[in-house]
Formats: sequence, C-alpha cells, structure tokens
Amino acid sequence: MPSDKNNKIPFNEDNYTHNIERGNERKLDRRGFMKTLVGAAGVFAISSLPWGAIAAKELMGLGEKEYPHKKITNVSQLPIGDAVEFEFPGDHDDAILIRLSETKYVAYQNACTHLRCPVFWVKEEGEMICPCHHGKFDVETGAPTAGPPRRPLPEIQVKVENGAVYAVGVKRHEV
Repeated sequence: MPSDKNNKIPFNEDNYTHNIERGNERKLDRRGFMKTLVGAAGVFAISSLPWGAIAAKELMGLGEKEYPHKKITNVSQLPIGDAVEFEFPGDHDDAILIRLSETKYVAYQNACTHLRCPVFWVKEEGEMICPCHHGKFDVETGAPTAGPPRRPLPEIQVKVENGAVYAVGVKRHEV
C-alpha cells in the first residue's frame, strides 16, 4: 500500500505547476499541429504585410528617398562632351557627370553592375566603358550595350540651378 508521503504536493498551491492535470492533457496530433502552425504563420504574415512591403521596397532601392542636394561643378567649368567625377549620395559612392549638350547632363554611379569595377567615359567613342571585362554602357540611358553587364547603371538625378550642376537623387532601375 502506498504511503501518504508520496501523494503530498511538495509546493504551495499557488506554484506555477498547480494547474497541470496529469493524464488529462490536451491531445495534439500531427494534423492539429500543422493547422496551428499554418494559422500562426498566416496571422504573422498578414500582420507584418504593410511593414514587409515597405521594407522590401526600401531594400530594393525603390522607395522615394530624399537626398541632400550636392553641388558637382559650375556649368562654365565643364565643356560639352567632357565629364567630371564626384561622390554621391555618400562620400564613398563614386559617380560621373557627363555634359552631352548645352543643356543636357547625365550622371551615373560609375561602378559596373557586373563586378563593381569603375566605369570610364571615353569621349572619342561616345561610350562609357568598364575595362575589367569589356563592358559598355549607353551614355544616354546607362543601359548595358556590350560585355557581361546585364543591368543599367544607377542614374544620378541632376538639376542645373544658378550656373551650377547639382546631384539631387538616385534613380534605381526596377529589376
């Protein structure tokens, strides 16, 4: 016959284990577990959808981001057909501004979209060239025209104001 000493609860009734009922636990089979798991994942996905969409858009660089305007050069210091290198949007983001006509300027981040080698403006050929793997880019659009690059160069938006050219934003292409 068992002794009463083994049937006594060793802790006070307000202990966190007082509500456990041995032998009367809820049964959770594999199907019930999967339904619960899928339901929880669905609730999480729906509750985070607006934030997830915003984060994904920002990570892909498609969000409208405000950049401080940065002076690149004075109009009088850049002859038609010439280029000048600058940094934008950060101090370590190399870019290039090319003056195509009296009023037309184009600017791109000048890291090749293949393996990030520097891209150079070759005035005589009217092309932007990456010497690492013979990549070429259309100066009007930044689109690749030869070599291994498949994506266009990210475009720097420029604005001419008071006799100077300013970088005002980065336009990333949707892939």
